[in-house]
Amino acid sequence: MSTASAEAGALRAIIAEAIACEALDARALDRILRRHPKAGRGFYSKREVLAAFRADPAAWPLGEAAFAEKLRTTPTRTLSGVAPLAVLTKPFPCPGRCVFCPSDVRMPKSYLASEPGCQRAQANRFDPYLQAWNRLAAFRAMGHSTAKVELIVLGGTWSFYPESYQVWFATRLFDALNDFGAGVDRRGEVGAFAPDFSGLALGERGYDASVAAHLRAAEPGGELIPLRERGAWSALEAAQRANEAAGARCVGLALETRPDHVTRDEVLRLRRLGATKLQLGIQSLDDAVLAANRRGHGVAATRRAIELLRGAGFKIHAHWMANLLGSTPDRDRADFARLFDDPAIRPDELKLYPCSLVETAELAQHHARGEWRAYERDELLPLVADCLAAIPRWCRATRVIRDIPSHEIVAGSRETNLREAAEAQLRERGVALNEMRAREVRGARIEGELALRETRYATSLGDEIFLEALTDTDRLAGFARITLPNAAAADSPPIDELRGAALLREVHVYGAVADLGEHTPNKSQHAGLGSRLIQRATEIARAAHYPQLSVISAIGTRAWYRRHRFTDGALYQHLALQAERSAA
Repeated sequence: MSTASAEAGALRAIIAEAIACEALDARALDRILRRHPKAGRGFYSKREVLAAFRADPAAWPLGEAAFAEKLRTTPTRTLSGVAPLAVLTKPFPCPGRCVFCPSDVRMPKSYLASEPGCQRAQANRFDPYLQAWNRLAAFRAMGHSTAKVELIVLGGTWSFYPESYQVWFATRLFDALNDFGAGVDRRGEVGAFAPDFSGLALGERGYDASVAAHLRAAEPGGELIPLRERGAWSALEAAQRANEAAGARCVGLALETRPDHVTRDEVLRLRRLGATKLQLGIQSLDDAVLAANRRGHGVAATRRAIELLRGAGFKIHAHWMANLLGSTPDRDRADFARLFDDPAIRPDELKLYPCSLVETAELAQHHARGEWRAYERDELLPLVADCLAAIPRWCRATRVIRDIPSHEIVAGSRETNLREAAEAQLRERGVALNEMRAREVRGARIEGELALRETRYATSLGDEIFLEALTDTDRLAGFARITLPNAAAADSPPIDELRGAALLREVHVYGAVADLGEHTPNKSQHAGLGSRLIQRATEIARAAHYPQLSVISAIGTRAWYRRHRFTDGALYQHLALQAERSAA
C-alpha cells in the first residue's frame, strides 16, 4: 500500500471514530489520534483531519459545520457570535506624546513587535489583504466559521493617517473577505506595500522622526504614503457592495482613535468607511492625571467625542488605564466610577489597562526619579476586582490587561490571568458580576424560553435602552442597544440622515458563529432571536413617537436588515415607523 493510501485510510478511520463518539472531548480525540498515527512521524493534527473531511464531505453523515464543531480547537474565539479578525496599520507618526506609550519604531505607536498580533502583521508587511486573508485561512483550518467577521483595525490613531491610506486599507480588507468567501486567492498578486521595519531602531531622533524618515526612504518620491496606497472612494464602495452577499461578510468594523480627533467631519468619514464601532482611548477622566501624562486633551474632549459618536449610532469601546503617573489606587477608584456616573461617558464596552512600564516609554524617566511606581499585587488586584464589580449590566469588559510579553515589562503586573484572579477574589467576597462578558451564554445550550429585559439609563443625548434576551439564570443570549435622542439632539444629529430618528446602535446574538442560513437546535444564532430583538426595538421607538428607526448596519448585515423592512439610506438603513403603524 502506498504512503498516500495509508494516510488516507488513517484519516478516514479518525473521522469515522470521531463522528461515532457521542462525547468527543480533548482526551477522547487524543486517544483516537493515537490509534491511527502517521507512519513514523507522530500524529495527525486536527487541521489535517478537518482538511481530509473537506476533501470528501459527501462521504459522511455529518455536515462540515457540525463536524468542525466537534473538532474545534479554540472555541472561545468565536463564541461571541462573530469571528474577530484583528489587523494592524503600518507604523506612522503619532499626534500623541503620552509618557506611558511604548515607542517601538517597528510597530504603529503604542504597540510592541513581540505581541502576537503584531508579529502576524509584521510577517505580512502590514498589508491589509494579506493579514485578513491569512487570518481567515487560519480560522477555517481550526474549524471556525468565517461567514460573519468582525474586522478590528489596530494601530494607534487611525484618524491621523491620511484619508487616502484609510480608504485603501479598508478597501483591501473588504477585497480579502470577498475573495476568501468566494474561494479566490490573490495573495500572490499583492506587493510588499510597506517597507520592512523589522531592523529599525529608535535612536535619538524619537519615534515620529525615525518612522517618517524610514517611510520617505522607501518611497522614491519622498512621500509618507506611496502612490499604490492611495485609495479611491469608488473602489471602496464597490468592494462594500460586493461584501453584502459575500461568503465572508463584515458584520462589524472597529477602528481606534483619540477623543481630540473626533469631529463631525471625522464621524462622517468613519461611517463612509463602513465603521460601526470606535475604540476610544480616554485613559482617564481626571484632567490633572491627563496633563501629568501629556495626553494632549482633557475630559471635555472625551465627552464631546462620545456625544458625537453616540449621536451617529456608533458603539463606543473605551480604553481606561489604572496606575497612571500622578494617580493612586483610591484616585483610580474614584476615576473609574466617573465612567458610569457621568451621563456624558457611559461606554458600551471597556478595556481596563493597568499601566505597565516598557523600556522605550518616557515613563521610564519618571520611574528612575521615583516619581512613578507600579502598584504591588495587593494593591492592583483589589482595585481591578472593585472596577469589575462596578461595571453595569449594559457594558462589556473586553480586556483587563494588555497582551504585552512579560520580558518587555520593566515594572508592572506580569500576571496574564489578572482578570481570572480578580474574579476569584470577588467570588470569595460573595460578589456576582453584572457586566456582559461574565453573563454570556457562550457555547452553552439554551433550554426554555428567553425573557426580554429592558434597562434604561440617561446619556448626554437622551435615553439609552439596553434590551437583553436572558435565560432563567440571567445568562445573556443576545441584546440590542437603542438610543432615544432628546428633541435637541434629534434635530441636530452629527449626520443629517439621522435627523429625528431613534437609533438602533447594535443587535447581537451570542453563541458560536453559525454559517449563513444554518440552524442548530438549542443554539442562539439563527434561531429568530435577532428578529425578536428588532421587533421589540421597533415597538419601543414607535411608543416614544419617533418617525423612524435608523440602524448603523455593518456592510455584511445590510441584506438581513432589508429582510426586516429597513430601506437603504446613504450611510444607514431606516424603518419608517408611521408606515409600520399604518400597515399594522
